[in-house]
Amino acid sequence: MSQLFTPLDLGPLHVPNRIVVAPMCQYSANDGCANDWHLQHLMTLAMSGAGLVVLEATAVERAGRITHGCLGLYSDANEAALTRVLAAARTVALPGTRFGIQIGHAGRKGSAERPWEGGLALKPGADPWDVLAASAIAFDDGWHRPKAVDAEDIARITQAFVLAAERAARIGFDVVELHMAHGYLLHNVMSPISNRRDDGLGGSRTNRFSWPLAIAGAVKAALPDRIALGARITGQDWAEDGLEVADAVALAAALKAAGLAFVCLSSGGIHPKVRVQVSPGYQVPFAREVRAKAGIATRAVGMIARADHAEEIVASGAADQVALGRAILDDPRWGWHAAEALGASLSLPPQYARVAARLWPGAALARPRAA
Repeated sequence: MSQLFTPLDLGPLHVPNRIVVAPMCQYSANDGCANDWHLQHLMTLAMSGAGLVVLEATAVERAGRITHGCLGLYSDANEAALTRVLAAARTVALPGTRFGIQIGHAGRKGSAERPWEGGLALKPGADPWDVLAASAIAFDDGWHRPKAVDAEDIARITQAFVLAAERAARIGFDVVELHMAHGYLLHNVMSPISNRRDDGLGGSRTNRFSWPLAIAGAVKAALPDRIALGARITGQDWAEDGLEVADAVALAAALKAAGLAFVCLSSGGIHPKVRVQVSPGYQVPFAREVRAKAGIATRAVGMIARADHAEEIVASGAADQVALGRAILDDPRWGWHAAEALGASLSLPPQYARVAARLWPGAALARPRAA
């Protein structure tokens, strides 16, 4: 029996299988508002066969976006636009599919160009905005020098996370995921590489983790019990004196104590000059260690593309879920093909049922990558 296709309870939420569509920025919103691109994108992902689909990183305030095209949940217009998109996705979703949204703040990595425009800091004349960080240290040469957050910023941004989570609940999401990785603001505060403060927000791990944990607690208190709250966290900064997996274990344990239901283990992003040796499943060891030592449901992500690899990760106990990003973009029916390869059952829309391998002799020719 395939373990990848067994159900899982994430706190209050029942998820039909262990496949997750990872949040993937589309850089296509209009002042944070989802549009027809997001409509077709989420409707497609809803039919992928994943038990949980997590929407892209979504800014909790306008100045918390990465680019001008980033999704947001900081206005009534944002909320209305995303309500339309999620409602449409639910009409075509496979039975039991759950939907989540990742909320965060870009910090010093904000005010940037879209990747296909160069991905660097916005130039004068391109409507740049002021950015924030734990300390007034730019992300890299040529990037905007951030303002170090003060008490007013901390209070405002904490409330922005709460308000965005409340909007997500009204829209109807099943999961809220806090973005605490990839060099964005909450990771920036937690990493000793980017946090050089000498006040209560800097220095010791306890101090550096205090504000992100306070945000997690505030969001948890604001959400209805039906919603599973989790976080994407950093398993490794890949840099000397940076965060290590032991820090991820400590953070995950603290998040569990705050009532969070899961963590997703990613890595890197704290500085552009860090080079990571990427290979299939290169971040899985972080998930394995956090799961074993923190006792919280754990998700593995990063270069997981084959069904047999995803199956092995779950079956071995390395992680409770596997998240796929580019593999799903490349093959929007990845879950269907994985079910075929692993001998699992998956309910297909009746309109598309004729493509099942048992009904279509061409399946073996069309899907040589099914394993």
